[in-house]
Amino acid sequence: MGSDINGVGVIWLFMMLFGIFLGLLNGNVDKVVQAGMEGAAKAVELCFGFIGIYSMWLGLMKIAERSGLIKALSKKMGGVLAFLFPGVPKDHPAMGAMAMNMAANMLGLGNAATPFGVKAMEHLQDLNRDKRRATDAMCMFLVINASSVQLIPATVIAMRSSAGSANPSEIVGTTLIATICSTTVGIILAKVLQRWL
Repeated sequence: MGSDINGVGVIWLFMMLFGIFLGLLNGNVDKVVQAGMEGAAKAVELCFGFIGIYSMWLGLMKIAERSGLIKALSKKMGGVLAFLFPGVPKDHPAMGAMAMNMAANMLGLGNAATPFGVKAMEHLQDLNRDKRRATDAMCMFLVINASSVQLIPATVIAMRSSAGSANPSEIVGTTLIATICSTTVGIILAKVLQRWL
Protein backbone atom coordinates (compact mmCIF):
# COMPACT_ATOMS: atom_id res chain seq x y z
CA MET A 1 0.00 0.00 0.00
CA GLY A 2 2.83 2.40 0.90
CA SER A 3 4.56 1.82 -2.44
CA ASP A 4 1.31 2.63 -4.27
CA ILE A 5 0.95 5.92 -2.40
CA ASN A 6 4.59 6.79 -3.10
CA GLY A 7 4.10 5.94 -6.78
CA VAL A 8 1.07 8.23 -7.03
CA GLY A 9 2.98 10.97 -5.22
CA VAL A 10 5.87 10.64 -7.67
CA ILE A 11 3.48 10.94 -10.64
CA TRP A 12 1.88 14.13 -9.22
CA LEU A 13 5.31 15.58 -8.39
CA PHE A 14 6.51 14.84 -11.93
CA MET A 15 3.46 16.52 -13.48
CA MET A 16 3.89 19.62 -11.30
CA LEU A 17 7.61 19.92 -11.99
CA PHE A 18 7.06 19.32 -15.71
CA GLY A 19 4.41 22.07 -15.79
CA ILE A 20 6.76 24.49 -14.00
CA PHE A 21 9.60 23.51 -16.34
CA LEU A 22 7.45 24.19 -19.41
CA GLY A 23 6.40 27.51 -17.87
CA LEU A 24 10.08 28.46 -17.41
CA LEU A 25 10.91 27.29 -20.91
CA ASN A 26 8.17 29.44 -22.46
CA GLY A 27 8.62 32.39 -20.10
CA ASN A 28 5.14 31.88 -18.58
CA VAL A 29 6.00 31.12 -14.95
CA ASP A 30 3.64 33.87 -13.77
CA LYS A 31 0.77 32.17 -15.64
CA VAL A 32 1.61 28.81 -14.07
CA VAL A 33 1.59 30.34 -10.58
CA GLN A 34 -1.64 32.23 -11.32
CA ALA A 35 -3.32 29.07 -12.63
CA GLY A 36 -2.25 27.19 -9.49
CA MET A 37 -3.71 29.89 -7.24
CA GLU A 38 -6.98 30.05 -9.20
CA GLY A 39 -7.29 26.26 -9.16
CA ALA A 40 -6.81 26.17 -5.38
CA ALA A 41 -9.48 28.86 -4.90
CA LYS A 42 -11.96 27.00 -7.14
CA ALA A 43 -11.29 23.74 -5.25
CA VAL A 44 -12.20 25.43 -1.96
CA GLU A 45 -15.40 26.88 -3.48
CA LEU A 46 -16.35 23.47 -4.87
CA CYS A 47 -15.80 21.79 -1.49
CA PHE A 48 -18.03 24.33 0.25
CA GLY A 49 -20.68 23.67 -2.38
CA PHE A 50 -20.64 19.98 -1.41
CA ILE A 51 -21.03 20.52 2.33
CA GLY A 52 -24.79 21.08 2.32
CA ILE A 53 -25.82 18.22 0.08
CA TYR A 54 -23.44 15.73 1.70
CA SER A 55 -24.55 16.73 5.20
CA MET A 56 -28.15 16.07 4.26
CA TRP A 57 -27.53 12.66 2.68
CA LEU A 58 -25.08 11.49 5.34
CA GLY A 59 -27.60 12.50 8.02
CA LEU A 60 -30.35 10.56 6.28
CA MET A 61 -28.10 7.52 5.96
CA LYS A 62 -27.26 7.68 9.69
CA ILE A 63 -30.96 7.91 10.58
CA ALA A 64 -31.66 4.94 8.29
CA GLU A 65 -28.91 2.95 10.00
CA ARG A 66 -30.13 3.68 13.54
CA SER A 67 -33.80 3.12 12.70
CA GLY A 68 -33.13 -0.40 11.44
CA LEU A 69 -33.85 0.50 7.83
CA ILE A 70 -30.43 -0.85 6.88
CA LYS A 71 -31.25 -4.31 8.22
CA ALA A 72 -34.62 -4.19 6.47
CA LEU A 73 -32.91 -3.11 3.24
CA SER A 74 -30.43 -5.94 3.55
CA LYS A 75 -33.33 -8.42 3.98
CA LYS A 76 -35.22 -6.93 1.02
CA MET A 77 -32.10 -7.18 -1.13
CA GLY A 78 -31.45 -10.71 0.16
CA GLY A 79 -32.44 -12.45 -3.07
CA VAL A 80 -30.37 -10.14 -5.26
CA LEU A 81 -27.39 -10.32 -2.90
CA ALA A 82 -27.63 -14.12 -2.71
CA PHE A 83 -27.55 -14.31 -6.54
CA LEU A 84 -24.63 -11.88 -6.83
CA PHE A 85 -22.65 -13.30 -3.89
CA PRO A 86 -23.51 -17.03 -3.58
CA GLY A 87 -20.40 -17.77 -1.50
CA VAL A 88 -21.35 -15.31 1.28
CA PRO A 89 -23.68 -16.55 4.06
CA LYS A 90 -27.00 -14.66 4.19
CA ASP A 91 -26.59 -13.53 7.79
CA HIS A 92 -22.93 -12.50 7.42
CA PRO A 93 -22.08 -8.85 8.28
CA ALA A 94 -20.65 -8.44 4.76
CA MET A 95 -24.20 -8.58 3.36
CA GLY A 96 -25.37 -5.59 5.43
CA ALA A 97 -22.26 -3.56 4.58
CA MET A 98 -22.64 -4.35 0.86
CA ALA A 99 -26.35 -3.43 0.93
CA MET A 100 -25.52 -0.09 2.56
CA ASN A 101 -22.73 0.58 0.07
CA MET A 102 -25.03 -0.16 -2.86
CA ALA A 103 -27.79 2.05 -1.43
CA ALA A 104 -25.36 4.95 -0.94
CA ASN A 105 -23.97 4.49 -4.45
CA MET A 106 -27.48 4.42 -5.93
CA LEU A 107 -28.08 7.80 -4.29
CA GLY A 108 -24.83 9.07 -5.83
CA LEU A 109 -23.07 9.46 -2.49
CA GLY A 110 -19.63 8.19 -3.43
CA ASN A 111 -17.90 9.44 -0.28
CA ALA A 112 -20.70 8.18 1.98
CA ALA A 113 -20.51 4.77 0.30
CA THR A 114 -16.76 4.40 0.84
CA PRO A 115 -16.80 3.45 4.57
CA PHE A 116 -19.42 0.77 3.90
CA GLY A 117 -17.38 -0.50 0.95
CA VAL A 118 -14.22 -0.75 3.03
CA LYS A 119 -16.11 -2.54 5.81
CA ALA A 120 -17.67 -4.94 3.29
CA MET A 121 -14.24 -5.80 1.86
CA GLU A 122 -12.89 -6.41 5.37
CA HIS A 123 -15.75 -8.84 6.07
CA LEU A 124 -15.26 -10.54 2.69
CA GLN A 125 -11.55 -10.89 3.43
CA ASP A 126 -12.47 -12.70 6.67
CA LEU A 127 -14.23 -15.30 4.52
CA ASN A 128 -11.29 -15.53 2.12
CA ARG A 129 -9.19 -18.69 2.44
CA ASP A 130 -6.36 -17.43 0.24
CA LYS A 131 -5.58 -13.99 1.69
CA ARG A 132 -3.35 -13.06 -1.27
CA ARG A 133 -6.10 -13.49 -3.90
CA ALA A 134 -9.46 -11.78 -4.25
CA THR A 135 -12.50 -14.04 -4.07
CA ASP A 136 -15.28 -14.09 -6.66
CA ALA A 137 -17.46 -12.16 -4.19
CA MET A 138 -14.79 -9.47 -3.77
CA CYS A 139 -14.39 -9.09 -7.54
CA MET A 140 -18.16 -8.90 -8.06
CA PHE A 141 -18.53 -6.32 -5.31
CA LEU A 142 -15.74 -4.23 -6.83
CA VAL A 143 -17.42 -4.35 -10.26
CA ILE A 144 -20.79 -3.29 -8.81
CA ASN A 145 -19.16 -0.59 -6.70
CA ALA A 146 -17.27 0.86 -9.67
CA SER A 147 -20.19 0.79 -12.12
CA SER A 148 -23.04 1.35 -9.66
CA VAL A 149 -26.57 2.22 -10.81
CA GLN A 150 -27.22 5.89 -9.99
CA LEU A 151 -30.85 6.67 -9.15
CA ILE A 152 -29.93 10.14 -7.91
CA PRO A 153 -26.42 11.27 -8.93
CA ALA A 154 -26.19 13.61 -5.94
CA THR A 155 -22.46 14.31 -6.27
CA VAL A 156 -22.68 15.28 -9.94
CA ILE A 157 -25.80 17.38 -9.29
CA ALA A 158 -23.92 19.17 -6.49
CA MET A 159 -20.93 19.78 -8.80
CA ARG A 160 -23.17 21.14 -11.54
CA SER A 161 -25.00 23.33 -9.04
CA SER A 162 -21.70 24.67 -7.63
CA ALA A 163 -20.54 25.41 -11.19
CA GLY A 164 -23.68 27.52 -11.79
CA SER A 165 -25.69 25.13 -14.00
CA ALA A 166 -29.18 26.41 -14.84
CA ASN A 167 -30.64 22.90 -14.48
CA PRO A 168 -28.21 20.72 -12.51
CA SER A 169 -30.58 17.75 -12.25
CA GLU A 170 -31.23 17.36 -15.99
CA ILE A 171 -28.64 14.54 -16.13
CA VAL A 172 -30.69 12.17 -13.93
CA GLY A 173 -32.32 10.24 -16.82
CA THR A 174 -29.21 9.78 -18.94
CA THR A 175 -27.11 8.88 -15.89
CA LEU A 176 -29.64 6.22 -14.87
CA ILE A 177 -29.63 4.63 -18.34
CA ALA A 178 -25.82 4.72 -18.62
CA THR A 179 -25.23 3.23 -15.17
CA ILE A 180 -27.85 0.49 -15.64
CA CYS A 181 -26.04 -0.52 -18.84
CA SER A 182 -22.58 -0.41 -17.24
CA THR A 183 -23.64 -2.36 -14.15
CA THR A 184 -25.48 -5.00 -16.20
CA VAL A 185 -22.47 -5.53 -18.48
CA GLY A 186 -20.13 -5.63 -15.47
CA ILE A 187 -22.22 -8.25 -13.64
CA ILE A 188 -22.55 -10.44 -16.74
CA LEU A 189 -18.82 -10.31 -17.46
CA ALA A 190 -17.94 -11.00 -13.83
CA LYS A 191 -20.27 -14.03 -13.76
CA VAL A 192 -18.85 -15.35 -17.05
CA LEU A 193 -15.24 -14.89 -15.93
CA GLN A 194 -15.96 -16.56 -12.59
CA ARG A 195 -16.78 -19.74 -14.49
CA TRP A 196 -13.71 -19.53 -16.74
CA LEU A 197 -11.08 -18.57 -14.18
